Amino acid sequence: MASIGWEGVFPAVTTQFNANYELDLEATARVMDELIRDGVSGLIVCGTVGENTSLSRAEKVAIMEAAKGVSRGRVPVIAGIAEFTTDFASQVAREAERVGLDGVMVMPALVYSSKPHETAAHFRGVAKATDLPVMVYNNPPIYKNDVTPDILASLADCETIVCFKDSSGDTRRFTDTKNMVGDRFVLFAGLDDVVVESVMLGAAGWVSGMSNAFPQEGETLFRLAKSGRYEEARALYEWFMPLLHLDARPDLVQCIKLCEAIMGRGTELTRPPRLPLSALERADVEAIMDKALKSRPTLPDVGLKSAA
Repeated sequence: MASIGWEGVFPAVTTQFNANYELDLEATARVMDELIRDGVSGLIVCGTVGENTSLSRAEKVAIMEAAKGVSRGRVPVIAGIAEFTTDFASQVAREAERVGLDGVMVMPALVYSSKPHETAAHFRGVAKATDLPVMVYNNPPIYKNDVTPDILASLADCETIVCFKDSSGDTRRFTDTKNMVGDRFVLFAGLDDVVVESVMLGAAGWVSGMSNAFPQEGETLFRLAKSGRYEEARALYEWFMPLLHLDARPDLVQCIKLCEAIMGRGTELTRPPRLPLSALERADVEAIMDKALKSRPTLPDVGLKSAA
């Protein structure tokens, strides 16, 4: 962990589009800069919340380059890689290295339901294509292929695979992984509504969706849990939880972008096949936000500082 410096809250940054669904690179860069200024610890670009699979290769590279320019070394920037084949994923990994990013977050090969040894081979193949540190991303509810602790342990000999982000919601996996390989991998929470439990079980970081809308609340919650200030963390967690549950829905991107728009941090526009929320769904999210904003707590001091 000391060598890669990945710890704290890394929002999965939203990708901004204009009314014609074209990439709005300027707005996307502005979202990144505001998150850094609000004190987040890192950025994930082109992840699930960044609508990776709706982007062209050129758009992904453009977002990587924008993130590199915006970050200016203030925080680590990691690019998500979600491709159909190991070769396609390797090509994107090489682009991330060329751009000068700090690492890549690799998803299993999409569409294909792989056997365990094939899942492991995909991660090995991408890791061999780049010298960048690799975060293995597990999200079986969304991407169907499950990176179990057994599969992860089989990758322990691959030096550039350094981090494991789990979005399964099963926090037992952090303990199982540690029992198998000790501290070989940096652990990251990947599902918003189990973040405190994940930190208690050894997560050094959190790839967060809802921290796009509430970056200071997210970073504060993480730091409270990390420092063992659980009573303070519990109060903030209870306030935050209805919002954090939105990260576990199939339409999480639409929900997060709507919350982000309400906070004046971006637009709610998503690129098809993601369609706008129905009137009922939208009203539900707006009601959650209204209640949260009316009861928004004063945050405890955790040493959070805005980046210049």
